[in-house]
Amino acid sequence: MKKSTLLHSEISYVISKMGHTDTLTIGDAGLPVPKGVQRIDLAVSKGIPSFMEVFEAILSEQQIEMVIMAKEIKEKSIDLHHKILEKICSLKQQDNRDIQIFYVSHEEFKEKTLESKAIIRTGEFTPYANIILVSGVVF
Repeated sequence: MKKSTLLHSEISYVISKMGHTDTLTIGDAGLPVPKGVQRIDLAVSKGIPSFMEVFEAILSEQQIEMVIMAKEIKEKSIDLHHKILEKICSLKQQDNRDIQIFYVSHEEFKEKTLESKAIIRTGEFTPYANIILVSGVVF
C-alpha cells in the first residue's frame, strides 16, 4: 500500500507523468470539463471532498512553480482565497522556493483548463474554488 498522503491512483498516475510546465486543475463541483481533458471525479456530495483537502493532498506529491486562479475568487470567496495563499506561503517557506501566483478572468481560466493533463472535480460548493497548478522541477 502506498505510504504518502495522496492515495488516489489516478491522480498519482497523472502527476507521475507530468513534466515541467504541465498543468493540473482542481475544480469545484460546477467547473466544466472540456472535451478531451481527463476528468477525475471525486465529488461525493456537497462539500465532500472539500477543495482544500484535495489541494493539500496533491501538494504533498506535486512540485509546483506557479498557480493560476480566477481573479473573482478575491472578491467572491475571500476565506478560501486566504487559505490557498496561506498554503502556498507555507510551501514557499518550507521548500525555500518561489511559487508565482497569477490571476485571470474566470472565462480565461476555463480556456486555460483545455491545456490541463486532467481536471479533478471536488464536492466544493464555494464559488470560484478552482486552481491550475503548473508543475515545477525537483532540482
